[in-house]
Amino acid sequence: MADAARPAPPGPRRLVRHPAAAPLAVLAAGVAGAAYLWGTDPHESGHLLPQCPFRFVTGLLCPACGGTRMTYDLMHGHFAAAWLDNRALLLAAPLALALWGRWTVEGLRGRRYRPRIAPWAQVLILLTAVAWTVVRNVV
Repeated sequence: MADAARPAPPGPRRLVRHPAAAPLAVLAAGVAGAAYLWGTDPHESGHLLPQCPFRFVTGLLCPACGGTRMTYDLMHGHFAAAWLDNRALLLAAPLALALWGRWTVEGLRGRRYRPRIAPWAQVLILLTAVAWTVVRNVV
């Protein structure tokens, strides 16, 4: 009977306890990165921005190559230059922002959010990324 009053042993401890902690951490990291990027032109050499590991190893552009330059150009109002840096990533950015926004709102409401992407949509995203990689390296 004394065992029934004892609390259950704690399970594996999670680092993130509140559902809003992860999306707010992503926001903080994004703001810090944007603050650094604001004064660092990735179109010029001699900065502390990381290189793309895929391009470093293969010499080819990955689907996200140009994303840092695109972000810099967007922050400075150069929309045409951002389009030239990475068209696919620029078109996908609103969807990513919407997913992050929903994740944040649900987290602030105390609920965990995990987007459900249908298997056919996952295949479509993967095929689009592969096609974009081939097109930008062939053309």
